[in-house]
Amino acid sequence: MLTVRRMRLLPKNQDWTAYVWLVYLGYFLISPWLLRAPTWVRLATVLGTLAALPMYFLGYWLCGRRVLWVVGGFTLLGILFAPINPGAATLFIFASTALAGIGDPPKAFPYLGVLLAMVAAEAWLLKLPPIFWITTMFFSSLIGSAVIHWAHRRRLTEKLLAAQAESEHLAKVAERERIARDLHDLLGHTLSVIVLKSELASRLTASDPARAAEEIRDVERISRDALTQVRAAVRGYRSAGFDGELKVAMQALEAAGIQVETSVEHPELSPTQETVFAMALREAVTNVVRHAHATVCRLTLRQVGRFCEMVVADNGLGGALDEGSGLSGMRERVEALGGALERDGSHGTQLRIRVPV
Repeated sequence: MLTVRRMRLLPKNQDWTAYVWLVYLGYFLISPWLLRAPTWVRLATVLGTLAALPMYFLGYWLCGRRVLWVVGGFTLLGILFAPINPGAATLFIFASTALAGIGDPPKAFPYLGVLLAMVAAEAWLLKLPPIFWITTMFFSSLIGSAVIHWAHRRRLTEKLLAAQAESEHLAKVAERERIARDLHDLLGHTLSVIVLKSELASRLTASDPARAAEEIRDVERISRDALTQVRAAVRGYRSAGFDGELKVAMQALEAAGIQVETSVEHPELSPTQETVFAMALREAVTNVVRHAHATVCRLTLRQVGRFCEMVVADNGLGGALDEGSGLSGMRERVEALGGALERDGSHGTQLRIRVPV
């Protein structure tokens, strides 16, 4: 299907008022008839009006130094018609308003000064009537300055709206990333505990049915808790606090047959800092249960100078480990608070997190 494109005189972001200002060009056009000027002056004025119209609309499409072509065109017409048509004052006014497209006022005002100087020079050289050059310079400076400032404010508003839209977009992206990190940490840890307890219940089915049933009930409880935590994460509430995460972490490690050693001093933390440490503990313990093949895990939280430091260390395999989404998400949370995360895999695995408090 053939698509027909309509020609536009003005950009899409320009309102209809641009057509209203063309009424001032009518003063230039009718002045020769009002003053009963010779026929050649009338004909020249018509041709000058036809030349001014495309320049007027072109001025709305150009920006920066390219708009000087429009300014120069209006100025040239004004200089040529000033001796024969007093309505030429409007051509200089159009030139001054076109300067708004150059940019900020500090860039536009020097050109406005040059334009006014040219009007004054022509008036002096050609001995033009004072009423012409006084009104021309007054209205060119007044209207030109007003339009330059108005255009500047409009550009600032557009930048502000664009920045606001970008900020909203980034906020949505950050929220999606937050939900993804939280769900990864929540489900990864919880599913690991469910797998461990399910395996334990399976082994106890024949030898200790009562204990197996208890483990299955724990699996049901943990699953319900996980559902609640997922809903809370989507709403934005990430953690039930460090103590709650520590209790769950100890249960997961004990279910995996890993001995737990803890040393927690409970330094004063803001809710945001406590949430970060709690989620970091959850991810670190999940990695120990899944990958470390450890028998002992040490958990410490203490105040060290102006930092709060948490260490999760195990005696497992250690070694180099690619930083997956869990560890990278943990690092992002910590660094967002001005902290640092260090991992040492030389003797088992030691994860150290330091956050200023």
